[in-house]
Amino acid sequence: MNAERDLSPLTPGVVRALTDKLYEKRKVAALEIEKLVREFVAQNNTSQIKHVIQILSQEFALSQHPHSRKGGLIGLAACSIALGKDSGLYLKELIEPVLTCFNDADSRLRYYACEALYNIVKVARGSVLPHFNVLFDGLSKLAADPDPNVKSGSELLDRLLKDIVTESNQFDLVGFIPLLRERIYSNNQYARQFIISWILVLESVPDINLLDYLPEILDGLFQILGDNSKEIRKMCEVALGEFLKEIKKNPSSVKFAEMANILVIHCQAADDLIQLTAMCWMREFIQLAGRVMLPYSSGILTAVLPCLSYDDRKKNIKEVANVCNQSLMKLVIPEDDEMDEAKPSMTIPSEPTSEESLSKPEAATTGESQLPHHGRNELDITALKQPLFFPCSCERIQVTLNLDGIVQVLDYHLSDTSIGMMTRIAVLKWLYHLYIKTPRKMFRHTDSLFPILLRTLSDESDEVILKDLELLAEIASSPAGQTEEGHGPSNGSDVRPGPVELHVPARAGQLSSSSTKGLECSPSTPTMNSYFYKFMINLLKRFSSERKLLETRGAFIIRQLCLLLNAENIFHSMADILLREEDLKFASTMVHTLNTILLTSSELFQLRNQLKDLKTPESRNLFCCLYRSWCHNPVTTVSLCFLTQNYKHAYDLIQKFGDLEVTVDFLTEVDKLVQLIECPIFTYLRLQLLDVKNNPYLIKALYGLLMLLPQSSAFQLLSHRLQCVPNPELMQTTDNTKPSTSYKRTAASNIDYTELLQHFEKVQNKHLEARHQRAGQAEQLDRRVVL
Repeated sequence: MNAERDLSPLTPGVVRALTDKLYEKRKVAALEIEKLVREFVAQNNTSQIKHVIQILSQEFALSQHPHSRKGGLIGLAACSIALGKDSGLYLKELIEPVLTCFNDADSRLRYYACEALYNIVKVARGSVLPHFNVLFDGLSKLAADPDPNVKSGSELLDRLLKDIVTESNQFDLVGFIPLLRERIYSNNQYARQFIISWILVLESVPDINLLDYLPEILDGLFQILGDNSKEIRKMCEVALGEFLKEIKKNPSSVKFAEMANILVIHCQAADDLIQLTAMCWMREFIQLAGRVMLPYSSGILTAVLPCLSYDDRKKNIKEVANVCNQSLMKLVIPEDDEMDEAKPSMTIPSEPTSEESLSKPEAATTGESQLPHHGRNELDITALKQPLFFPCSCERIQVTLNLDGIVQVLDYHLSDTSIGMMTRIAVLKWLYHLYIKTPRKMFRHTDSLFPILLRTLSDESDEVILKDLELLAEIASSPAGQTEEGHGPSNGSDVRPGPVELHVPARAGQLSSSSTKGLECSPSTPTMNSYFYKFMINLLKRFSSERKLLETRGAFIIRQLCLLLNAENIFHSMADILLREEDLKFASTMVHTLNTILLTSSELFQLRNQLKDLKTPESRNLFCCLYRSWCHNPVTTVSLCFLTQNYKHAYDLIQKFGDLEVTVDFLTEVDKLVQLIECPIFTYLRLQLLDVKNNPYLIKALYGLLMLLPQSSAFQLLSHRLQCVPNPELMQTTDNTKPSTSYKRTAASNIDYTELLQHFEKVQNKHLEARHQRAGQAEQLDRRVVL
């Protein structure tokens, strides 16, 4: 210790008592110091007051000797008590040495420091607010102190400081936020509890608007929400709930854009409570901020879409995510298709330069948040501190919808086989919605989306396939998908070229006999666009490569397409494509499938009626087109003639069956045709058996089928039916001059049946050669196996 004269005006007795190991003696010395300082205050002797504080600070509180430090702390508290209201003038000198002792290794000394600071703050009250940050920093450390007595003392000081802040209207929130933002990332439970308690206090003070600074602390709050302590999680829930209430009350003052990416990241959290809370916030943000959230769509979808496939264990998250998804979808409007007219067509539109700040969140979202980042638990706050503030009242602000990121996210989720069914359905609904609202922009992405949409037809879920077909039908029929030339896609690799050229009555939009591009040109009506024919080609390719898909879902897919698109266009285009099919076995199978659908599906009732009469040039044109492809399968060709009431030609075809190779499959198909004749579809045909005179070829054709069949159940069925044909003499009527309507219709149809019959023979000869080739290859393979 220094000489006694250096410690004056403190007496030697006071100095000895201050350094005593006994608390009671130090307390007596503190009372003497308090008395001494009161005298200096009465004399207004500020220099002596400062000198006393300096001695207590330098010689005692900051001493190397522990008992001296304890004496210095109690002495500084005594000075503060003596100063009373004037303590505010000396707070810096009083507080700094005490805060230094907060870091002391001795827990008892840290406790005494807490006690001393409590007394200093209690006397100074509002005067301590300019020093709030250093006090808060010190308290945040003591909150995590391992010693329960120190922790208890810090809690008392903490409550006192909270009371002071609550009563005051001079709190410096701007200066405090950086410290709060730093401390909020603490992993210590007690420090987190301390932080949350302060946030709750500041939220409750009417004069303090913490909402303005929410973007600075929101990420930290969500991280605290994942704490292991139930109490801390509950406190954090309450704090976030209060903030959300405030946001709903004052949406116009909320910086939605600055917090969007924070929510996107926490909506993907592994912790259920964090994810649910973030998703609830996202729902409110989308509903309150509206189109301000559009630049973050790709990130939001990345977070929301996987949640739609959650099971009942996460039912709450799933329900909120569904609302988010629906609300976001409603923000896309037709005007989004026209917002980049001034931009070059070769580039994907970005945000206009006047709203340059919008491009920043989009870039951050599409670049960082659109695809799942596993293991990412930290958020770069500085990257999100963009000057992005969109008042809710400014709903008419131009926000350009950048489809690039959105389509990328949708494509990713549709391609991922591990994604749940409801997510895939939501993705398809999104794509459909975008094609409806922004068709011109979406068709820029069609070529990249088309393959995955075709693969989705193999999905296990019927509902997914239905949505996929709706989307494909929209793509195939949207006017925005029509190319300038009016033709199908110029990529000839999508078409199987062949030497056969269609010779059917020409009509608008149909194949050109003189142009090589005729093989690629869609035969569809103007209601279909250039993608329709491409779709038909690729659908048949998929059926060819995936026979199981054709067997299990082929009829389902084609029937649904007939509901969504024009059935005549579908059958016309498929027949045209199959005409050039090099895989004859597939062509025969596909024709059989199409024929079964045509004859039995309720969806094709109108088309059957159209073909039944062949009254119009369009119906006759369709019959010719179907006939040429139906020739791949002899029995289906006869059934088509029965459907179109071309009984004479049916009889001529059956006559040709004698020249064909009769196989078990062939007889099975004849058997099925006999069964079909007994169905309601062919009621009109059975009734025409009553008019024997005018339908002789119908009866001959049926007898021809009977002769083809072996003695089987189908033989018996057809035989019984023909036994019911009445005697023509008994069916004579008085009006013998009435001409045959059947012959009238045939004569009026102007169809070259001779040419059709020749085409049938030509196609069947090809099939015969192909079967012989397959048989020869199989025989050679067997020989190799034997050798």
